[in-house]
Amino acid sequence: MNRNVIVTCAVTGSGDSVGKHPAIPVTPKEIANAAIEAGRAGASIAHIHVREPETGKPSRRIDLYSEVVERIRESDVDIIINLTTGMGGDLFLGPDENPMSLGDNTDCVGMMERMIHVEELLPEICSLDCGSFNYAEGNYVYISTPNMLEQGAKRLQEIGVKPELEVFDLGHLSFAKHLIDKGVLDDPPLFQICLGIRWASEANTASFKAMVEALPDDCNWAGFGTGATEMPMVAQAVLLGGNVRVGLEDNLYLEKGVFASNAQLVEKACDIVQLMGCSIQTPSEARKTLGLKKTS
Repeated sequence: MNRNVIVTCAVTGSGDSVGKHPAIPVTPKEIANAAIEAGRAGASIAHIHVREPETGKPSRRIDLYSEVVERIRESDVDIIINLTTGMGGDLFLGPDENPMSLGDNTDCVGMMERMIHVEELLPEICSLDCGSFNYAEGNYVYISTPNMLEQGAKRLQEIGVKPELEVFDLGHLSFAKHLIDKGVLDDPPLFQICLGIRWASEANTASFKAMVEALPDDCNWAGFGTGATEMPMVAQAVLLGGNVRVGLEDNLYLEKGVFASNAQLVEKACDIVQLMGCSIQTPSEARKTLGLKKTS
């Protein structure tokens, strides 16, 4: 296919994976080391969440992000840092008879508060979840409203951080194009097609193709599938002309019954990309492709 592909590694995520895998990165040192190892394995971008070191629960603490970013920047590995802004959108409604009595796990704050660590640390990229949707089971809804997103996009444009527009269904993609039309996203826009998250777009060829066909012209994009669909969606993304994402945020296994490390997942993805006739972009090449503004 003679094309250069960018590989992203999402190293830990915020899901309930601690206890399901013997080595989920939890502490800032573990998360930073996982990103560095992924870079050595061929990833150009590390997508980063943080967790409470004592419990492994997802966190928004700036000091944890700061330690992770400092460790990566001080290492001998060049990798583009992509910080999540997805934390702070979790709404757990109460029982049907009283839905406004919010559940204890609710953590729903405004967009500026979700982006405090980005303002302080100025990564080259941060994620921007482009819409609300039902999530998992029960009365859990992820909240990301039009006003929040427009406010966030404008601020990222001002501070020179490229938003990675995470789209979980066609409606999210449509809204992202609305942001482009409003002029609050700089060219070229960057999309991440997120497949296999319940209850959003399924991780299959039909869903992937439909999302890709709805993308705006002259954008950069990547895509991923969760669980057992991770590597098949790597191949599908390459076939459709995009970039790829793997990592323990999305999938815990190298193969059935065999736990993976982030570096192993990156190596496997790179093998697939290269066997399909493509090469892997270096971080410096990826910066040029994505039109990044070096912020640190």
